[in-house]
Amino acid sequence: MHMVEFGFRLGVAMLAGMAIGFERQWHRKSAGLRTNTLVALGAAMYVSLSIQMTQNSGDVTRIIGQVVTGVGFLGAGIIFKEGFTVHGLTTAATVWCSSAVGCIAGSGHKWMALMGAAVIIFVHVALRPIHLWLKHRGKRTENPTSTSSKKV
Repeated sequence: MHMVEFGFRLGVAMLAGMAIGFERQWHRKSAGLRTNTLVALGAAMYVSLSIQMTQNSGDVTRIIGQVVTGVGFLGAGIIFKEGFTVHGLTTAATVWCSSAVGCIAGSGHKWMALMGAAVIIFVHVALRPIHLWLKHRGKRTENPTSTSSKKV
């Protein structure tokens, strides 16, 4: 792999990670612009290195498997429990998805990486209103003066 191709793969991973991270930072989530960009870049570098090192023989997928495991460990550090509530699952899943985008970019599939980033952003943006509606549907306060809401 030539340095220009390596740089282009890193550039795609960086742009995809930045796009995902920008959306998360915009909504004030804990893993934002820098975290998602770095995760995508790191994954792309590991995959590119693996491709370079296994050109003659070897299994490129071994490094990808290790990236998945390593980022899973990173994601576990993002998740925390407070009482009966668990926080950070979506953030951890987003970081995990950012690593997948980086792996795809690092393997040379630029358009697939950009499409993956676009779908991740779409899921966050399009499903947020539905998530909020589902989260708050049981918390509606009833009108205390209404006869139908009075308990017998």
